[in-house]
Amino acid sequence: MENLAWLRARLFSAHGTEISDKIWRGYEAARPVTLRVNLLKSDIQNVTESLSGLGISFRSVDWYDSALIIENAREPELMQTALFQKGEIYLQSLSSMLPPLYMEPYADENILDMTAAPGGKTTQMSALSGGRAFITACERDSVRAERLRYNVEKQGASRVTVLTTDSAKLDDFFKFDKILLDAPCSGSGTIYLTRPAKISEKLIKNSSVLQKKLLAKALKLLKKGGTLVYSTCSVLPCENEEILEPFLKSGEAEFLPIQPFSDLPIIPSKTGTICVCPDELFEGFFVAKIKKL
Repeated sequence: MENLAWLRARLFSAHGTEISDKIWRGYEAARPVTLRVNLLKSDIQNVTESLSGLGISFRSVDWYDSALIIENAREPELMQTALFQKGEIYLQSLSSMLPPLYMEPYADENILDMTAAPGGKTTQMSALSGGRAFITACERDSVRAERLRYNVEKQGASRVTVLTTDSAKLDDFFKFDKILLDAPCSGSGTIYLTRPAKISEKLIKNSSVLQKKLLAKALKLLKKGGTLVYSTCSVLPCENEEILEPFLKSGEAEFLPIQPFSDLPIIPSKTGTICVCPDELFEGFFVAKIKKL
């Protein structure tokens, strides 16, 4: 697309010809629907039997037992099923399932989800903890916060508290064992060339400013020794590694290296972080994990 020529040049500058071409091919891919089985309300056997009974075919994901790739149905059809309407499944991209998995939420931990709407990662973290982690989920936009509340209730995540507030304005009195900062970003990993793109140089610049602000706040709210998972749906280093580096160099935090799961299409990134390349299954995504010193 001619109006995205500047983006292709940016990708080339960041990643070189081979990787930037691979990203661009990912923008052209048509991905299947993927979903997560909500273990707070159901289990994999019940869901797979129900899908099979409806004539919906699927395949599993090696690195996550609760994830399924749907082969012959789209979102509208799945949203008509009792599984969806009862909150037993959640339609979610494979890439967006990664941050909660690397977070490793446990029972009785106090966890903050700083930008939580619409709630996929929030409810996934709850499910991963067996519904026993105490999760504070923030969303500053009132309409999106209502959607977040709806999904939290529908998914049965009873220990999630939704706050209609800007997490950057939380009182520093609060302290959390773990924090998920799935930061607002340009969406450079989620572009489809068959759809209008909202990305712009201005959006990238504004996103970077907000990311730094939220990350600084996260480190104030995180307990010493606590862990922070930082993620974006961007493949641009200026929204990923370059956001983290000043905080790490200051001695406030250190990387907790994470390894990619099997079959993830990886873009080279700073050691210990993961940058997923968009392709026929995955959206572009970045994940890093750090420890507060």
